[in-house]
Amino acid sequence: MYTKMQAALGFWILSAVFCLGRGYHHASLSHVRSANKEFAFQLYRKLAARSDNRGKNIFYSPSSVSVALAALSVGARGYTHRQLMSGLGYNSYRVTQNDVNRFFSMLLKRQDGSSDISEGTAVFLDNAFKPKPDFLKYLKAFYYTDVLNVDFRRTTQSADAINKYVAYKTHGKIDKLLEHLEPDTVMYLISYIYFKGMWDSPFKTKLTKVDMFAIDEYNKVSVQMMNKEDTFDVYHDLAIDTTILRLPFNSGYSMLLLLPDNMATLEKAISPQHITNWSKWMRKRKYNIFVPKFSIKTDYSLKEVLTEMGMTHMFDERADLSGISGGKKLFVSGVVHQATLDVDEAGATAAAATGIGFTPKFLELVPVLKFNRQFMLLITENTADDILFLGKIVNPNI
Repeated sequence: MYTKMQAALGFWILSAVFCLGRGYHHASLSHVRSANKEFAFQLYRKLAARSDNRGKNIFYSPSSVSVALAALSVGARGYTHRQLMSGLGYNSYRVTQNDVNRFFSMLLKRQDGSSDISEGTAVFLDNAFKPKPDFLKYLKAFYYTDVLNVDFRRTTQSADAINKYVAYKTHGKIDKLLEHLEPDTVMYLISYIYFKGMWDSPFKTKLTKVDMFAIDEYNKVSVQMMNKEDTFDVYHDLAIDTTILRLPFNSGYSMLLLLPDNMATLEKAISPQHITNWSKWMRKRKYNIFVPKFSIKTDYSLKEVLTEMGMTHMFDERADLSGISGGKKLFVSGVVHQATLDVDEAGATAAAATGIGFTPKFLELVPVLKFNRQFMLLITENTADDILFLGKIVNPNI
C-alpha cells in the first residue's frame, strides 16, 4: 500500500493553551518560554500579511501550534529537526529536545485539577503502520498523547472518528476538523484545547445594548455591546499609541484588549516585551467600558506560513522523520489550525482568544473605554504572561 515516497504524515492542529511550568534547568525553561512568546507574534504577522486574511478577523492559539510542532520534533532528525527547532525560535546550543519535551510536559500539567482548561494531543495510526516504540513512548510521557488506531483506507470512517474525538475534547466547539482524508495517510497528529473562563466581575445582561462597530473608515455594523462601570487595570502606551485593558477571569488567566490609534503600527511593533511592560505599568482606575459580545470561528492552512518561517523540509521528499518510522519515508502533508471564541456577559469560551477599544470623553468624570473599532486581543496566563490565544477583531459579526 505504501511506496517509498507516498506514505504521508497528516498533521492537523487545533487551538491550545498553555501556562507556566516549574522546575528543571531555569535557563533552558526561560529560553523556551521566551521563544514561544516571540513565535506567537511572528506567526501573527505572517497570518496578518497574507492577502486572503486582509480585512478578516484573526484568531488562533500560538501555544497550540508550538506544542504540535514540538511533538512532531520528537520524531524529526537531521536538518528537518534543526529547521523545526529554529522555526520555533529554539537555540539548539542552549536547549536539547529533552529540554523542550520537559518544558511542554510542565505546561500541559497546568490543566491538572483545573475546570477552566482541557488540553492534550492525540495520534491516529493506520492499522498497517507501526511507528517506532520510542516515538510513542515520548509522546505519551511528555505530551499527554492518546494513541488510537484506524483504517485510513476507509477515509470517510477515519475522518468521522477523528472529528468525533476532536468534538468530544472541545465540547463541540470544533465539530468538523477534517473535510476529507487522503487514502495514503498513515498517521494524524492532533493538539486540542478547550478553555472556558468566567469573568472575575461579570457584565450585567440588562446593560447590553445595540451599538455600532466601525470595520473601517467607510463601513459600520451593528453589534451587541456589553457595558460595565468599574475599576480596571488600564495603561496607555504612548510609544505605539495603544490603550490596554485587562479583564481578569476568576482563575489564573486574563484577557488583554488592545485599542490602537493605528492598527498597522501596533501589528508591526508588538513584542513579548510589551506584554511584560504593560503588566508592570498598569494601574487601577475607574472606567465605563464597552466590549462587543460576539462568536467567531477561524480556519487556517499553515503549510505555506510555516514554510515561509523556514520549516520547509518536513513537507516534501527531503523530510527526515526517521524518528517516527525507520522503514517508510514520511512527510507532512498539511497543517491546519481551527479556533473558536465566544465572548458574552459571563465570560469567554475558547478553542481560541479576545480583544478591546478606547474612546475617551474628557468632560465626564468617569472616562470611557469603548471597543467600537478594530482591536487586538490576547488571553494570557497571569504569573508568566504566557500567551494562550492571540487575535484581531475586525468584524464581531463574522
